[in-house]
Amino acid sequence: MLAYVFWHWPQPNIDQDTYVDHLSAFHRTLASNKPPGFHHSTVFRIHGAGWLNTQGDAYEEWYLLDDSAAMDPLNEAAVSGACEEPHNRVAREAADGVGGLYRLRTGQEDLARSRFAVWLSKPAGISYSDFYAALQPLTSQPGVALWGRQMTLGPATEFCIHSPTAIELPHGYTGQILQILKIL
Repeated sequence: MLAYVFWHWPQPNIDQDTYVDHLSAFHRTLASNKPPGFHHSTVFRIHGAGWLNTQGDAYEEWYLLDDSAAMDPLNEAAVSGACEEPHNRVAREAADGVGGLYRLRTGQEDLARSRFAVWLSKPAGISYSDFYAALQPLTSQPGVALWGRQMTLGPATEFCIHSPTAIELPHGYTGQILQILKIL
């Protein structure tokens, strides 16, 4: 499973509730007009993501896809047909945005239950197999998923762990922990 992740935030003069209403309308329209390979989307409100150029709340959209072949149909569907105006409305109200591409590495995709995200990098000198093994006690828990950035596409760290509860990283591992609020 692949996820296109898009972070954005409203312009200062845009009412936050209006922005969320317009964002929700776009996602409902996209869900009703699903392109091939698109599963569903989830939107979180986040605060304090160090890689974003905002001090306020931001929105993190996760678009779950079969694979990279589903990206072109999603890109086309999101900005045309029934989705064109809902997309353009939110785009006009956004101050800025940036995206990334992540693959589910291990665990269970359960964004609906996710309440915490830990953004981390693999420690230097640790092999990927040892990295995954060290995280296995976490990623084997119900509802926990480890996502890995693809081809260095995205501003955030290389990995993200989603979890329904707060988690503690293994000794020697550090990351930015964000409490995430699912809004859609």
